[in-house]
Parts: sequence; C-alpha cells; structure tokens
Amino acid sequence: MSVQERKQRERAERERLIVATARELAEQQGWDAVTTRRLAERIEYSQPVLYSHFRGKREIIGAVALEGAAEMAAAVRAATAAADGPRDRVAALARTYLDFAARNPAVYDALFQLDGGLPFAREDTPEPLKDAFAALLESLGEVAGDGVHPGVFTETFWAALHGLATLTRAGRLPPEYVEQRVALLVDRLAVV
Repeated sequence: MSVQERKQRERAERERLIVATARELAEQQGWDAVTTRRLAERIEYSQPVLYSHFRGKREIIGAVALEGAAEMAAAVRAATAAADGPRDRVAALARTYLDFAARNPAVYDALFQLDGGLPFAREDTPEPLKDAFAALLESLGEVAGDGVHPGVFTETFWAALHGLATLTRAGRLPPEYVEQRVALLVDRLAVV
C-alpha cells in the first residue's frame, strides 16, 4: 500500500469516526450537545483536524443525514422484500419508517428537521437521499391508483408518515395506536 493510499484510508476512518461520534452524542444528548469542541475531545483529535474534514456542525449533520438515508432505504427495502403483496408491502414500509424514526431520533432530525446543507427534491440532491425516496417509491408507486402520479402519491404518503413520526415523538399522539394509524393509511390512501 502506498503512502497516499494509507493517508486516504486514515482520512476516511477519521471522517467515519467523526460522524459516528456526532451521531452517538446527538442520540444520547441531542444535537445541541454536538459541538466541534466536544467532538474533538471525544475523538481525541484537535479541532483543526476536525475542520479539515467538515467546515462545521452543519456539514456533520449533513453527513449523518446521508448515512441515515442509506440505512433507512436498506431497512425499507428489506421489510418490503419480505412482505407478500402490495398491501403488506405498504404496511411494512410504513411500520419500518415509523420504527426507524423512533429508534433513531437524532438521525431522523438530521434527515428531516435540521439544516445539514443538503438539497432535497432537486437535480443536485445527493444519491443517498434520492435512493431513500426511491425505496419508498418502489412500493408506493404500485398503489398510487389510476391517474395519480406515483411520485406525488409517494410524497403525500411520506408526508403522512413524517407527521405521524413527529407527532408521536413529541407526545402529541399516543404511541399505542401506531398499528391502527398504519392500517388507516394503507386502507384509505393506497389502492390495493
């Protein structure tokens, strides 16, 4: 291995460590606790080293969001692949999405609540975000109904899931009715 390859590998490892540490700290104490100073202390590198990877917290949030998008897409695809038929796929998608949001609140916030400097719904949207949407579209597009644009249907269903995830987490909706809400979404919105 050349010196250049070793340096690139070490740089990539440091970047993964920064993102993992930021994510862990955010999940434990919230995003307000994630500062470059605290991250530098936790990873045992100087702040200038941290800044050589990310210009600041905003870019770190963006990196966590991209990682989370890839994880969410994989989880949705795994759940929908194991389901039998369109209705079960949509229900599995909804449960998986809501479960992901509940189990990973800081990542979910990085994806959908905080400014990570990432463009959404544009040509220059990063691939992990496009792929996360594609994972939803793969199952939802088939149940959009005649004359309904599959992308618009997916956006609407996603918005409903986001509202349920956000309101449940905020304590505005009782968590014990998740299954009933999923059933209503599937039965009332999806044409199965």
